[in-house]
Amino acid sequence: MLQVDMGNTGKYCDGMSRRSFVQLGVAGMATAGLADVLRAKETAAEGQRDRSVILLWLDGGPGHMDLYDLKPEAPAEIRGMWNPIPTNVPGFEISELFPKQAKIADKFSIVRSLHHGTGDHFAGGHRMLTSKAMGVSGGNKSGKFPSLGSVITRELGAKNPGMPSYISVPVASSIGLRPGYFGGNWLGVQHDPFQTGGDPNKDKFKVKNLNLAKGLSLTRLEDRRGLLTQLDTIPRNVEKTATFDAMDRFDKNAFEFVSGKSAREAFDLSREDPRIRDLYGRHTWGQSTLLARRLVEAGARFVTCHFGGWDHHWNLESGMQSYLPRVDAAVYGLFKDLDQRGLLESTMVVLCGEFSRTPRINDGGNGGPPLSKGTPGRDHWGASMFCLIGGGGIRGGQIIGSTDSKGYRPLTRAVRPEHIHATIYKAMGLNPALHLLDHRGRPTPVLEDPTPISELL
Repeated sequence: MLQVDMGNTGKYCDGMSRRSFVQLGVAGMATAGLADVLRAKETAAEGQRDRSVILLWLDGGPGHMDLYDLKPEAPAEIRGMWNPIPTNVPGFEISELFPKQAKIADKFSIVRSLHHGTGDHFAGGHRMLTSKAMGVSGGNKSGKFPSLGSVITRELGAKNPGMPSYISVPVASSIGLRPGYFGGNWLGVQHDPFQTGGDPNKDKFKVKNLNLAKGLSLTRLEDRRGLLTQLDTIPRNVEKTATFDAMDRFDKNAFEFVSGKSAREAFDLSREDPRIRDLYGRHTWGQSTLLARRLVEAGARFVTCHFGGWDHHWNLESGMQSYLPRVDAAVYGLFKDLDQRGLLESTMVVLCGEFSRTPRINDGGNGGPPLSKGTPGRDHWGASMFCLIGGGGIRGGQIIGSTDSKGYRPLTRAVRPEHIHATIYKAMGLNPALHLLDHRGRPTPVLEDPTPISELL
């Protein structure tokens, strides 16, 4: 027998734990080479840091040319409708529709040379959220690998009892799939995010499944839990499948979630100062982002916010004029609020979507006569993209990489999704070279290239 370290639980004096090993027999060795096994033995933790991540997901694909990588010298059909403006960091320019972010550019950095090469929504979403291609496309949509959030929360666990470790506000949706590529996939549903549902901007916003069912008191819930404890004495002949282990975690977390008050208070936006609510913007995206801050402050490890509707094949101008001020308020409010609360060092903020949009603006026809669908827009593009990242140990005020003069492809410091993931893992205190065991017992690297972006750390 050979033991492969999967460590994330309490350790014995030799640094290993009972649940941190998986036995590999002869069959396992037949499919896993020695080098793979040795790599898999490396522990995930490298001095884990007590940090959290807030991912603002721009579902549908925002164009880099209209947000953080404007090309004012390019021809009109490429440069678009807006001009860049300076920020509080010399040489760092962003869209004129981002005046608030321009005041705090020292708090975040922009990767301008990100690319993955696909214009397929599903392929791009899977690459960005899992770092893997694995044949996912519009014709093969199912998730093939655990998401970034699932891996992080699995390895690091919950920060506080009674608080879900992985949460999505209001939904975990990747190109209409829920939880889609945000899910744990073959890690199991226990590693899917808890979804709040609803609209955090509504006056009567309530989180589903947070309160006790009608007629069920905490006393009765305790009685039911006691019964389950007694049933726990039944021999667990299926322990090897980890079914009971997953049920244990689910039951324990659910009980602490419903019976404790910390989660209920964290999810209750009515407790927030109205001035802070105004800071983020009184709209769904702003209030979702504020709720994300409340959740990481209460102990959530990884929180996603869904900002949907970025598929602007036409009506680009009106779409950006509507969307970008909302993003500006949410991002500005989040960084200011985290900084003032002393949470910026412990909270990483990431803003991205599944791909970008074509540098060249189309005719608004989408295959039909010009302007038949609306005013001009931009189509799918995965050869050059952006990612905003800051806080949580990330150095701010930097531009990483560049694109060519017309924004078509990376010109310097080309970066792929796995490098973004590796940077996040590293800042969280996880080894980017982490391996997980797949269904066949084979050590599988979480990242094909575990090299972080050193300039950001």
